[in-house]
Amino acid sequence: MTQQQSNQTNMDWMLKDLAEGVPQTRNVVVLSADGLRMAQYGTDTDTADRLAAACAGLQSLAGAVASELPHSDGRMRLVVIEMDGGFFYLMAAGPGAFLAVLADADVDAGLMGQRMRDLVLRIGEHLSTPPRQDGQPR
Repeated sequence: MTQQQSNQTNMDWMLKDLAEGVPQTRNVVVLSADGLRMAQYGTDTDTADRLAAACAGLQSLAGAVASELPHSDGRMRLVVIEMDGGFFYLMAAGPGAFLAVLADADVDAGLMGQRMRDLVLRIGEHLSTPPRQDGQPR
C-alpha cells in the first residue's frame, strides 16, 4: 500500500466517523482550494465533484468578504448556510484544503462545529494540498 493510499484510507475512516458521530449528517467532502474532490463520505462521486466545485467559488467569495474587515488576513475559516431542509458547512482545513458538510435541518449545529474542528485538527496534515502549478496534471 502506498503512502497516498494509506492517507486516503485514514481520511475515509475519519470522514465516516464524523458523519456517524453527528446525527443527521448527509454528506462529507474534502476538497482542494481549486475545487477538486480529495475524499468523500455519504455521497456518490459525481455529487461530491459538483459540491467541491461549488465550494471553491464559495470559499473565494467568503475570502473576498473577509478581506474587507480591517483586521482580517482575508482567509475564510467557516461558512454556514441555512437552507430549507438543512445546513451547509464549509471549514478551512489546512493550507489549500477545505471540509464541506451537508446536514439535515435538525442537526445539532454546535456538535457539528465541534466535530468538524476536531477532525480538521486530527487530519490537517493529510488535508493540506499545495496549489497546482501550470502544466501539472490534475
